[in-house]
Order: sequence, then C-alpha cells, then structure tokens
Amino acid sequence: MKRVFLFAPLLFLAPLQADDWPQWRGPDGLSIAEAADYPTDLDPEKAEWKVQLPGVGSSTPIVWGDKIFVTSGIEGQDGITAFDWNGKKLWQQTLGKERAGKHKNGSGSNPSPITDGKQLVAYYKSGTVASLTLDGELNWKVNLQEKYGEDTLWWDLGTSPVFAGGNIVIAVMQEGDSYVVALDPEDGSEVWKTDRTFPVQKETGQSYTTPYVTEIDGQETIVIWGADRLTGHDPKNGKTLWTCGGFNPEDKAMWRVIASPGFTGDIAVVPYGRTKFSAGVRMGGSGDITDSARLWERDDIGADCPTPVGRNGMIFLLNDRGKIHCLSAESGEDLWVDAIPRAAAKYYSSPILAGDLLYCAREDGMLTVVRVSAKGMKVVSQNEMGERLAAAPVPVNEKLLVRGVEHLYCFAK
Repeated sequence: MKRVFLFAPLLFLAPLQADDWPQWRGPDGLSIAEAADYPTDLDPEKAEWKVQLPGVGSSTPIVWGDKIFVTSGIEGQDGITAFDWNGKKLWQQTLGKERAGKHKNGSGSNPSPITDGKQLVAYYKSGTVASLTLDGELNWKVNLQEKYGEDTLWWDLGTSPVFAGGNIVIAVMQEGDSYVVALDPEDGSEVWKTDRTFPVQKETGQSYTTPYVTEIDGQETIVIWGADRLTGHDPKNGKTLWTCGGFNPEDKAMWRVIASPGFTGDIAVVPYGRTKFSAGVRMGGSGDITDSARLWERDDIGADCPTPVGRNGMIFLLNDRGKIHCLSAESGEDLWVDAIPRAAAKYYSSPILAGDLLYCAREDGMLTVVRVSAKGMKVVSQNEMGERLAAAPVPVNEKLLVRGVEHLYCFAK
C-alpha cells in the first residue's frame, strides 16, 4: 500500500442531516451520512427485514421520515412503491408503459426519485416524469420524450432529477440534441429549457451522470458533467455561468460518461476517458474557465461507473475493479492506495460514506464495508447478498437499506 501522510484534522466530524435520504446521493448530494452506529455485519440472514420487490430497477431507494420509496417496473409499467420501516408496503402506483432496460445491470427505472417532503418526483427511461404526494396520489405527469424528442442514448437512461431554484431540474445529455429543463413543481409545466449540445464525436455527447446543486461564490449553481465539459448553470433560468473543457483534447469518439464527479468544497474531481483519466477542477468564475480552473490531471486513475466520494479536501475514488485511491482534491496526489479483494465482477454502484465506513456494492452481490481514514483503509466485512447489486446502499437512522435486483433489505447493528 502506497501512503503519503498529510495532516487532516477532524476528518469525519462535519455535521450533516441524518434523518432523511431524499435523493440519489443523500441530503447534500455528496454520498455522505454523518457518523453513527451503522451496521457492518450484512449477512442477509441477519437482516432486520427484507421484502420482495415488484419488479426490476437499478435506482437507489430514498427516505423521508417514516417512508421508504423505491421505483421499479411493475407488470410492464413504470412503478413506485412505498414501505414503512418495518418493511410493510404502504402503497404502490403505476405511471404508464415501461421501457425495459437493455444492459444486464440496467432497467427502465435507473434514475432515483427525489422528494422535498411535500412531493415525490420520479423519472423513467420511458421519459415519464411524475409527481405524487407522499401518500401515493398522482399530482401530475409529463413525458419529456413526447414533448422534446426521442431518447437517443445507446444504453439505459441513468440521470436522476434534482431540485434547484425551486424547480425540478433534469439534464438530458444524449446523441445529438441535448438540453437541461426545469419543471414547475405545481403542474410539471416548463419553467425554462436551455440547450446543452456541444460538437463532439460519436457517443461522446452521451452522459448518464446526475447534476449536483451547490452554492459557489454565493450563487446557487447546477453543476453538470457530460459531452467533455463540466458546466455551471443558474437555476433561475438555466443560463450557463461557466464552462470547463479540455477533458478530451484528441476529440475521441465513444467517450460517454457514467460516473458523476466527486465534490469537496469548491473542487470537483472528474473521472473520464473510460477509467483512464481524472482531473481536479475549481468550480466558479464566469465564461470559459478551462485554463484557470484546472488544478491537476492524471492519466493513471479513473472510474467508469462508480462516482467518487469527497470529504474535507479528500476524494475516495473506487474504480470498477475495487481499487481505492484516497486523493488530495487540491493536488491530485495519492494519500494512499489500496484495494478490496478483487473478483471478475465489477462495481456499477457508487460507494457511500457513513462516518468512516465506506459501503461498496459489487454487481455479483458482494457488499464490502471498508473503514477509511486519512492514513489508510481496512476491510471490515465482506457480505454475499445472493443477488445482483447495482443500486447504491442508503445509510440513514443508523440503518442500512440495500436494494438488490429482487429484494430490499434493511440492516441494523
């Protein structure tokens, strides 16, 4: 194991909301839960409960208060189901014809739903966007593909919606015409729509990433990654505030992106180039910030599917084969490098950090718990779930929700 020792005080003490998990990457969109007594023995036979899911989906469950929401196909329809914390089904809703998944780890329900505690919003490969009450009543439903044009992604739509500027924002980055659209939470009508089409080679404009909403220099900003560019947008009107390029200097084809950037402070760590590259970018400014914002580049690390996790100036980058780099976000230097015991299967799920525990789910059903610090890592447990895993685990209320291809599990210590 290679190590570079740096002083990093109070590494895991930043206060974060722990009661809810309202979107794919948690309360702040960072894949982080505050330190708590989370379980590490994840033997399926010792689960607090498990329930059979009504159909296939690769979305991450979300949580608000006493309700857990999971999207999936239901008898050929786009669907969503609500459970309580005993695993009891509270309600189930179908929302129109499903477009089934194409990839073995994909589905028609790849995007994770979102909630603000008032409404629940779900988005599907079919193009359907639906708003429901938390009790399962339909508020409204629209279809982006019927309204703005067909889906031209080669694989299964993966980007999740976000709340920004008081609206529901969805990025559609595909072959040809790409755009970002904001929908009114009241009725699903268009608030604004902005073009995000760039001149790129075949497939390179296709992106399966999810926007990140943060405040940069006092400005609420939607950060979007795809088509060889990291862009910042004003949630009020979709206007592009800044653009950072230079991620594909040879203008190569087939450089679609799946993993979203990892974030810590005002730095984004962007994996690209199909596992071979990563770069650090200081977000903010105006116009073309390519030259001024690039902090570092590396051509020896990357991740195709797992999104990195950042905290307190560090980035934990899990690659598709289980190797973990702990990086300084500022310099790109390795603080340490280690690995989860390797297997033929890959990591399609993104790692989640709960306190100092990094939960890493592999496609073959192995769920590994790794204890991490500024100085290194230790594998705490490896747990065979017995079914395929593509969704990220959810640590909330000192429990861990694990969504498999067939079941939803709840673990407690």
